[in-house]
Amino acid sequence: GDHGKGNYHMQHGRQKMPGVSLPTLGAVCAKALEVPNNPLPGHIRIPGGGGNRGNDAAYLGPRYASIGAGGKPPKNSARLKGLTEAADELRNNFRRRVNDRFALRRRTAETDAYTYNYERALQLMERRDVFDVSKEPAKVQNMYDSGSSFGRHCLTARRMLEAGVTFAYLSHSNYDTHNENFNFHLEQVGEFDKGFSALVGDLDDRGMLDSTLIVVMSEFGRTPKINKYYGRDHWGNAWSICLGGGKIARGAVVGKTNANGTKVTDREVSFPHLFHTYLAGVGLDSSDTFDVGGRPIPMADPAFGPIDELIT
Repeated sequence: GDHGKGNYHMQHGRQKMPGVSLPTLGAVCAKALEVPNNPLPGHIRIPGGGGNRGNDAAYLGPRYASIGAGGKPPKNSARLKGLTEAADELRNNFRRRVNDRFALRRRTAETDAYTYNYERALQLMERRDVFDVSKEPAKVQNMYDSGSSFGRHCLTARRMLEAGVTFAYLSHSNYDTHNENFNFHLEQVGEFDKGFSALVGDLDDRGMLDSTLIVVMSEFGRTPKINKYYGRDHWGNAWSICLGGGKIARGAVVGKTNANGTKVTDREVSFPHLFHTYLAGVGLDSSDTFDVGGRPIPMADPAFGPIDELIT
């Protein structure tokens, strides 16, 4: 029932260990499903501060860390007005020659990463309109209720996925309802339902749902008992998540609780099972490994496996 620990478990699929840094689900998917020639980043975080890099890829490296987006092109992604295209091309060609000369004697993983990120940034500048939801027809914007922040973020995610981004992480907060649970949820769930239902329907209409896994998760549930402030407190003993699309069986329900929802009574699963299931849901072998510096590192906790009933 702790926000920090619960969030870590659900996004990393493993227990947190002192001195060990692990990649999040987004970084793992960005690495495992990488499309090398795609100029867009593989791991997008929405909202996320206008283009800043996250620190969530661990040993996979900054190449797979998240980049923030929020319905508008990233900051500083347009060429300065006083710089002509010809001058910019001359400048970049000079930079490349200097980099190549430097690399002849002092090439390192860090210099390679710098060069890679610079070139990707130039490619990203050419595709900056992908981040701009105002480019969508008014009918689509209204369908998503893009006047609300969450609707706009859902539309941003669809645009990202359609353009070839591997993983989009959206957040919708203010569910920590220790008081006035029901009044808050009338507003929260209404906003969520509008954007989320539009996203699912839009992905399906565009023929993308069978190749896109959708996950709705939280770090824990809320107490079945209502407290004296008409609120619900933290409850990590039993709660549900929603999965759809990809290779997930349609309409499947796995597990159940007792009558009052205080504990799981059938087919209990935990965050490592879920992490394996997410990977399997996009066609990956969750028992596979990454080669990190010549060492095989498991994609997911090898002591667990996917929820087989959910995978088609």
